[in-house]
Amino acid sequence: MATQTAVPTLIGSVQRALRLLEAVASHAEGAPAKQLARETGLPLPTTYHLLRTLTHEGYLRRDKGVFVLGEAAVRLAGGGAVQNRRIKIEDSLARWRDEIGVPIYFAFYREGEIELVAVADTPSAPAVEEWADFRETAHAHAIGQCLLSQLDLKSRQDHLDRHPVEAITPYTVRNRRVLLDRLGGLGRMEPLVERQEYALGTVCAAIPITAGSVAAAMAISLPLHQEERLLPAIERLRTEIGTLFGSLAFSISI
Repeated sequence: MATQTAVPTLIGSVQRALRLLEAVASHAEGAPAKQLARETGLPLPTTYHLLRTLTHEGYLRRDKGVFVLGEAAVRLAGGGAVQNRRIKIEDSLARWRDEIGVPIYFAFYREGEIELVAVADTPSAPAVEEWADFRETAHAHAIGQCLLSQLDLKSRQDHLDRHPVEAITPYTVRNRRVLLDRLGGLGRMEPLVERQEYALGTVCAAIPITAGSVAAAMAISLPLHQEERLLPAIERLRTEIGTLFGSLAFSISI
């Protein structure tokens, strides 16, 4: 007996609504309902019904008799752009990981918190295990200290009020004053190095990324016994970062 190919269940109203959205999107200045009905081949009553529904849900907006894309549709499109940027960033990190032979981290500071966006590592060069929440221990790891160093003093103080300096290894910075002195003494593009402050047996280095008003950083980590590779590796990463800016029209608003 011949097997039958399953026929997918298609929802006609959804198909018609999508055709309308595509038609509206093709008109930068918007289009009236009758024109949209002609272009999509839909009956005018059906067109009106779908337009009202899409407008109510925020996917369309009526403006002076014509329909244009609404905020919900714009968010969908923006979400795709964000995903594309994230994929390109992850691809770049993976390439640098393979070329330099170290785990690579990318993070930025948003709305008062550290956000780790992407990590590229391998089984032979694993990333540092997040055994203490990265967001709460910025004072103890290179990428967090690098991000804090890019904030103004008031924002830095506010962060440390919410996430106090605490020793999580015997090598963690001793107190808030010592940390602030260290951050204040960094050069503008100087790499920040920490040795076993977050994880015993691990050394890390981070470099600031300048992108508008947002604080961002990339970092690498190595086992303590490979510490001599740390500075050459972070310098090589620094030379590669310009490629990311040039090839992506880089934006970190993700």
